[in-house]
Amino acid sequence: MNTDAPLARSTEVPALLFEMMRSFTVLAKTLNLSVAVEELGSTRQTVRRHIGQLEDAMGCKLFAVEQRRYTLTDQGARAVGPAQWLLTKGGVWHQGNFQSIDGMSRISYEGPAGAAFYQQQIPMSGVWSGKSDLLRAALKAWTLSEGKLESLYNKDIRPYILAFRAAKDDLICMEVGEKSLYSNWFGWANARSSVGRNLSEFAFTQEFSSIADSSFRDVEAGQGVRLDQTAMWIRKNADDPLECLLYDRLLMGVQMPDGTPAIISVCDRPTEMKIDALDANLINEIPDKLWVDFRLTR
Repeated sequence: MNTDAPLARSTEVPALLFEMMRSFTVLAKTLNLSVAVEELGSTRQTVRRHIGQLEDAMGCKLFAVEQRRYTLTDQGARAVGPAQWLLTKGGVWHQGNFQSIDGMSRISYEGPAGAAFYQQQIPMSGVWSGKSDLLRAALKAWTLSEGKLESLYNKDIRPYILAFRAAKDDLICMEVGEKSLYSNWFGWANARSSVGRNLSEFAFTQEFSSIADSSFRDVEAGQGVRLDQTAMWIRKNADDPLECLLYDRLLMGVQMPDGTPAIISVCDRPTEMKIDALDANLINEIPDKLWVDFRLTR
């Protein structure tokens, strides 16, 4: 049976869409109806009904079922990430932590054991009005290179970037610059071990992953640019104390030599607090190791 064949679509948005997406994402994660029902605190009939309603609305099969074993169809696999993203954003919005400030998005998240995340989108003019030579050079290089990663125009910024390449439904880290803020924070030896990791593995919880990678998804979709200021309270290791990372991050969509899309991230220590939900004095508590020593080569 062709499980990806189009089905008749229902155009009416159901009132219980949030619960339907929860049923879908949990079943997609467990691929076991009994386990999903237990995790959801629901019933087998309800979960089956939710999946059937989603399949009717989306016009495709999300799961193939053989001898009571569930597997995701190609359409289902492509739908899981966006569904989890919407659920997470909806939960954050419900808590008052997903807002629009003058048209720019702001997200806040409090994770386990005191971990926290704040992100404020900044107008692109902030690159020119700010004091970061690195971010200005990176944006100029992106323009001159016409978005081509291997262009010689990127020579000066290459040691300061993280690069990610699309793979299935995630982004894979393929390059970590030796002089990047990320390498300064974790140490060059540890930072190099991030090559090959999924972007979702950089987060401290799965929920946080769906929030934190939303900026990357925006840039990936449009192959454009985006500027954010981010504050994080995280631990390098489970027994380490919480430390604050505060940085401005420029994301830029680029192309690999074979034409496939990628994203480069360039971060620098900020000189001005842009996240209005946080104390402006936090800018004075940034660890020295987050300082990025950027110098143009001649």
